[in-house]
Amino acid sequence: MNKKSFLKVLFTCIALILVLGIVYSGLQILELTVFYGQEKEFEVKTKTITRNGVKYYPRQDINVILLMGINQEGHAHAEEPNHGNSADMVALVVFDETAETCTVLNLNRDTMVDMPELNLQGKEIGTMYAQLAYAHTYGTGMEDSCENMRKTVSNLLGGVTIDYYISMNVEAIAPINDAVGGVTVNVVHDFSQVDASIPMGTVTLKGDQARVFVQSRWYVGDEMNLSRIERQKEYMDGFVTAFKDTVKASDINFVVDTYNEVAPYLVSDLPISTLTSMVERYIDYSIVDILSLEGENKLGEEIYEFYADADKLEELRLKLFYAPK
Repeated sequence: MNKKSFLKVLFTCIALILVLGIVYSGLQILELTVFYGQEKEFEVKTKTITRNGVKYYPRQDINVILLMGINQEGHAHAEEPNHGNSADMVALVVFDETAETCTVLNLNRDTMVDMPELNLQGKEIGTMYAQLAYAHTYGTGMEDSCENMRKTVSNLLGGVTIDYYISMNVEAIAPINDAVGGVTVNVVHDFSQVDASIPMGTVTLKGDQARVFVQSRWYVGDEMNLSRIERQKEYMDGFVTAFKDTVKASDINFVVDTYNEVAPYLVSDLPISTLTSMVERYIDYSIVDILSLEGENKLGEEIYEFYADADKLEELRLKLFYAPK
């Protein structure tokens, strides 16, 4: 592969990762802080689980990336400790190197979980039981907040290893949407109270319409996060189609320019050297499934709360992160 072709593959892969983060679950986010250091050493996964007489071992042939959409305007920037910017999107992308596939696990931002509680100096002082989205509110909104979310998600899934994280600001949606010429979706909910320019029926979303479509919750349909997730799935399908068509018809400048435009809205601990090797391994992988937690969604005293079904959660954990002996 020549240098020009390799760069196109590299930035196409980056863009696809960002798309998963933007589209999948009600976005909002931060500035690029990708580290240019040495590749981190992967944690040795040794914990085994026994279920119904069968031993399950942590899989060594997967890479797991945590994607977050953060409720912050503008470029990524550090804020006062315990800033209040929640993660309205939380998802895991699991790359299976044996099957050469990719699976996306969406984690409802309303999921009630135990999370580390940090003081103003960033030290853990206990745990807080709250919606998953609020794990990101501890810290300064940069790496420390992302690490707190990583620990919370890992604990939710019984201590699974999350190799890297990427968070992104909601303002990145519009430029990426327009880079592919807009995204065509079927609008089944009335958006007139939040954006009168979005009609019912088949619509090609342009500019900030894309952000409204994937982000809006209040005054749209039943105002449930589960309904918003369905809209985001609809958007993802339309985006992937438009993205592939655009890449085929364009040159290297398309992906490079698009990446450069959204970079200031990102925070990640994924080193460039690691990303390069991941691109070479994963560029031809197919997305085989987009999964969501099953459980009960109900209105608490003030907010909606989602309670994951423990048995279904365990099934997902074993399916994605473990293998029987």
